[in-house]
Amino acid sequence: MSDNYRSREERRRAMNDNKPEGKSQGKPKKKKKGGLFRKIVAAVLLIGIIGLIAGVGTFFAMISDAPKVDDSVLKNSFSSKVYANDGKTVVKEIGAQKRTYVQYDEIPQVVKNAFIATEDVRFYKHHGVDFYRIGGALMANFKNGFGAEGGSTITQQVVKNSFLSPKKTVKRKVQEMWLAYQLERKYSKQQILEMYLNKIYFASGEVYGIERAAEKFYGVKSVKDLTLDEAAMLAGLPKAPTTYNPVTNPENATKRRNTVLNLMAKNGFITQAEADKAKQVDVQAHLAKQTESTSKYDVFIDQVIEEVKKKTDADPFSAGLEIYTTLDTNAQDYVDDVMNNKVVNFPNDKFQAGLVVVDNETGGIQAIGGGRNRVSGGLNFATNMRRQPGSTIKPILDYGPAIENLKWSTGQPIKDEEYHYSNGTPIRNFGRNYKGWVSAREALGRSLNIPALKAFQATGADKAKEFATGLGLKLDEEDGEAYSESYSIGGFRTGVTPLQMAGAYSAFANEGMYNAPHTVTKVKFPDGTEIDLTPKSKRAMQDYTAFMMTDMMKSVVNESYGTARAVRTPGLEIAGKTGTSNFSAAEKQRYNIPDAGEKDVWFNGFTPNYTISVWTGYETAKDGYILSANETGMAKNIFKHVITHISEGKPKGSFKQPDSVVERSVEKPTGKDLKRPSGSTPSSLITKEYFVRGTAPTKVSQTFVKKEKEKEEKKEDKKDDKKEKKDNKDVKPKITASYSGGAISVNWSAANAASDTTFTVTMSSPNGSEQLASGAGAGGKTISNPAPGATYSFTVTTNTGESASSSVKVPDSSDQATEDDSTKPEDDGTTDDNQNEDNSNTDQNNGSDQGDDSSTQPDDNQNSNNGSNNGSNNGSNNGSNNGGNNSGNTDNNNNDSGNANDGNSGNNSNNGGTTTPPADNGGSDSGSQTPQTPATPSTPATPATPQQEPTTEN
Repeated sequence: MSDNYRSREERRRAMNDNKPEGKSQGKPKKKKKGGLFRKIVAAVLLIGIIGLIAGVGTFFAMISDAPKVDDSVLKNSFSSKVYANDGKTVVKEIGAQKRTYVQYDEIPQVVKNAFIATEDVRFYKHHGVDFYRIGGALMANFKNGFGAEGGSTITQQVVKNSFLSPKKTVKRKVQEMWLAYQLERKYSKQQILEMYLNKIYFASGEVYGIERAAEKFYGVKSVKDLTLDEAAMLAGLPKAPTTYNPVTNPENATKRRNTVLNLMAKNGFITQAEADKAKQVDVQAHLAKQTESTSKYDVFIDQVIEEVKKKTDADPFSAGLEIYTTLDTNAQDYVDDVMNNKVVNFPNDKFQAGLVVVDNETGGIQAIGGGRNRVSGGLNFATNMRRQPGSTIKPILDYGPAIENLKWSTGQPIKDEEYHYSNGTPIRNFGRNYKGWVSAREALGRSLNIPALKAFQATGADKAKEFATGLGLKLDEEDGEAYSESYSIGGFRTGVTPLQMAGAYSAFANEGMYNAPHTVTKVKFPDGTEIDLTPKSKRAMQDYTAFMMTDMMKSVVNESYGTARAVRTPGLEIAGKTGTSNFSAAEKQRYNIPDAGEKDVWFNGFTPNYTISVWTGYETAKDGYILSANETGMAKNIFKHVITHISEGKPKGSFKQPDSVVERSVEKPTGKDLKRPSGSTPSSLITKEYFVRGTAPTKVSQTFVKKEKEKEEKKEDKKDDKKEKKDNKDVKPKITASYSGGAISVNWSAANAASDTTFTVTMSSPNGSEQLASGAGAGGKTISNPAPGATYSFTVTTNTGESASSSVKVPDSSDQATEDDSTKPEDDGTTDDNQNEDNSNTDQNNGSDQGDDSSTQPDDNQNSNNGSNNGSNNGSNNGSNNGGNNSGNTDNNNNDSGNANDGNSGNNSNNGGTTTPPADNGGSDSGSQTPQTPATPSTPATPATPQQEPTTEN
């Protein structure tokens, strides 16, 4: 073992001896850790020191020109000047004249606690800047978006409102923090809180300071008299004085007051029970009656103050600002006259109106009509009052989005029919009827609800909402209401303001460019700083949408079916939309409102230069409802007067058709597709519509081509029928029958018969009825060996439905023998139509009967006839015939009467006379027989040929 060990040791040594020189033997030494770390730390420290030096240097550079903390500025205020739109005319100077200063000790603890809990809960713990709050604000802004929460302390707010411009820059924020620290060093917390509560802005009408606010809202003589719920309400106002005003916006005010009460309880200033009890008080329960009347331009200037505070955080009543506005004094003066009953006649003192006039190109508000009989700080019906828009929303939520997204034309066919919302709820038009297929233009012009809903559904609710948002409408975002299909016809829970609607409609007139309506263009601060407050233009829709919607709204004004024909004004191109809304069933029942009573009536209209939104109605349901024609037409009446006045002496302008739009003639819709008219389309059914370029129809309608062909065919058929009827009417068939030589001769013909006229002849005899002949053209037939003493009747009928009849009686055997021995009497020159020499004939159609006697038969048109026969026999014998043969005709008037005297007298026999009445349809016989001189006995007489009995039938 030892040898092996030694061998191993020797081998190990030998191996070590063979290693190159310079190499360390054994295990290498580890390098010391920490060298790199020390270097990194050193670098960071160095950078930190450099950064600190740079930061300190930057900080001092930023604060080097910061204003000094001036006692006079802190406690005194400087008025601001408000300029009209010419930039020169000062319309008002607003300042601190309505401020009542109150000392810290006079302010009750409940008021102090309410403001501290709301604005700066760590007020007594920080030194002007609350870094803990800043951190929390940063986190809130990161989670909920920039502006979700502010980090300024009460001290910073005093500094900002007293010394600095509202520019949101890093430099201004640094100066604000520096001056807040300086203010805390110079003044106590109590003094700073006193400054804050005396400088803060509470409401329009120049209401500044807690003492003035207590008097304005609650009518108390001193701030000491405020209760917990009142203090909480006032503490919630400075964040948004108009939005949370308990006089004009009680719902929002209640929410804000309750938030303040919750914060006070959360931070230990009151108990939760006290907070809950204060919440039960109606926010308007203790409000003082607002009696202070407004002065000239106050309504407009209230909006100016609102905008300045919102956009700059500056105090217009104390900051010494120069405020440049869009106010058109001429327009505002006229609007004031309208509101004061000097232009239109309002139905009563409670009837209200609100209107806003906007310049289309800039969005600048020219004038505001805030209401009638207003008091300072009262409800502004133009900017604060939100009501259901009715059908004025249809261009914004229905047809505008459809043109924008689906490229509908102005003639888009929509079927107005029985319909319902997606949830099954029925929807009806105002008139409770349906128009069938109509164009989008006509549907809007008639204000039909069902096509509007269909347009909304075709585009989709999301796209419609996006379109409206681009026009400044928040819809459900402001009060949490559920956005639904009912919005398509104006069924909002809360609604919109005339200010919002004027801004939205002005974009249609401005080729689709939206400018938020505004009253302030710029603000100049005492240090010379200027801030441009003019909103930036943005495209809300394509130019084709703006133009086509404008043209559709022109039809609302100009077409016979339009609902706004009353606003037509010579020389002005006007487009617009009417709208109405109804009361709820509960309101109708509670206030006894008839079904026809309306809650709101709107008219939003525009010319190429101006847009005006007008709302009319009553402040509350208990004040009244709109029913009379004067009330329902008031919104349009106001619009017409104002637009006429503000347009005087100015270029009228016109709506320009963009290159993206083409105009085409089309047939009025009868189905879902529009087509070009054909040459056969009636002009009354051709209309011109606008299309997005590339979407106009190319197919030509065949509807009226087919109809024209059918019409021509029907016309020809009618012409043929008429001719045939005329021809048929002229065809007068006739038939004669006579007995002679032991046979009956029958002949038929027709006057004016056409070549294709056919005749059917039937005979009625003792043996029955039978058809003698049938065929075209006139003809005749001989009946041989007729039965003696029998009567044969014959009827001819044409293919046109006309007919005639005749009959003949065959003599019996004895008469026949006499006839065979007789000699024909001489012809007196009178024959029938068939030239029969010895028989009298009957013609039914011409109403005359020609016989062998000398009597004249009555005309068919005569109403009565009393015939008599005093004839003589024209025979060749010496005997005389004291009798004759006369047959009266039958007339459809049933007033003809005639006599027949049938008899022979002579040397051989004298039968006297046998009177045979004619066949008659109810007429009366009144004939008389005249006796004749008897024949000479010595002269033999040839027996006369017995006369037959002719008859006529119709």
